[in-house]
Amino acid sequence: MSATGADPSGRRPPSGSPPPPGEGAGLGAWRREPSTLVKQAAPLPGGADAPFVIIAESHIPGAPAEWEPHAHPAHELVWVRCGAMTARVGDRVFTVSEGCGLWVPTGEVHAGRLTAKAELHTAFFAPDRTPVAFEGPTAIAMTPVLESLLLHLARTDIDAGARARAEAVVFDVLEPSRPQLALQLPGDPRADVIAEALLRDPADDRSLEEWARDLGVSPRTISRAFRTATGLSFAQWRQSLRIHRALTLLSEGCEVQDASERLGYAQTSTFIDAFRRVMGTTPGTYFGTPRATADRNSVSGVRKS
Repeated sequence: MSATGADPSGRRPPSGSPPPPGEGAGLGAWRREPSTLVKQAAPLPGGADAPFVIIAESHIPGAPAEWEPHAHPAHELVWVRCGAMTARVGDRVFTVSEGCGLWVPTGEVHAGRLTAKAELHTAFFAPDRTPVAFEGPTAIAMTPVLESLLLHLARTDIDAGARARAEAVVFDVLEPSRPQLALQLPGDPRADVIAEALLRDPADDRSLEEWARDLGVSPRTISRAFRTATGLSFAQWRQSLRIHRALTLLSEGCEVQDASERLGYAQTSTFIDAFRRVMGTTPGTYFGTPRATADRNSVSGVRKS
């Protein structure tokens, strides 16, 4: 999969132009692969018509998948295995890779894209029966204990007492992740054109001055727009975006050197340094930690859809 954004002649599309047909980036996620399955999410899983506290299910699309913007009448926790997901929630883009989940509060409109071969797991929490609360969409630490409990709750053959005990422990171990893997979008028309173009093509290496010239504004105007809206300079924001994209590429099994090249880095060492600055560790350590490689329970018995 190319991340250059160039047409067959080698030219980049004009700044601010829409993505080519079939590559839609309107959700603020990465370029859509041609084989992507576009889905509409159900409000709640089957079986949620009866009173519940936590209800879980599993999706294995078998191909890249995208869910159109939607909301649920319950809190949703989503996590993945064997791949990654990007989710657009309001003016933020979240990257969900192994070891990390995303909590989306009830009524919050969101959309997402799932990489090929990834397993998507979701758990829904009844708002009036959930004793924990998070201020808006929140990255959740998917520890082996939490994931095992939720997979256990996806079974349909456990009695009410066992279910209640497992649910109580879930609420005890449900905690935010550090760091919060959220990329704030500018929300400023002068900077949004750049942000959306970089979401489509993180390897675009145009400088702040080149972007300003292409858009007919001053570099200071763009710099101020990024800093005011996101708290980051333009260079810092683009670096963070590239690391978000790197998490997806590396989750799919892409080699570090290949990911570095796809993201526009001239040297792999520069990419590794950037990854460490954003994530606090190197790519090899991040994807080799016990949280990403621990022996997890089998998904047998979970509800499939």
